[in-house]
Amino acid sequence: MNRKILLGLLILAFIGYAGYSFVDSVTPYVGIAEARTATSSVQVKGLLDEKAEAPYMEGDNFVFTLRDEDTGETMLVRYHGTKPDQFDEAHHIVAVGKYRDGAFQSDKLLIKCPSKYEQQK
Repeated sequence: MNRKILLGLLILAFIGYAGYSFVDSVTPYVGIAEARTATSSVQVKGLLDEKAEAPYMEGDNFVFTLRDEDTGETMLVRYHGTKPDQFDEAHHIVAVGKYRDGAFQSDKLLIKCPSKYEQQK
């Protein structure tokens, strides 16, 4: 009987841990306004703001301005890493992180480039 209880508790603990890990790994897409007020990590999709200062390196951070395609709102992004290879050809940029200290602190960038098939049309 004790083995069954222990096994049941172990299974419940595993299910609980798996559920917590799954919920923690889900990162919702939000707009720039929502990203500024979010309390957890979020994903923000936008375009490189051509009217802002050109992207540059600031120590170990790659800094650029992201523009919301729908609202036109802009936000400074500090990506903790070097400039991604295809950043200049990016069609859309998705930054993953949190807003703090006056900028969106990103630990991950997803660069969405136009398909090579679209370029052939």
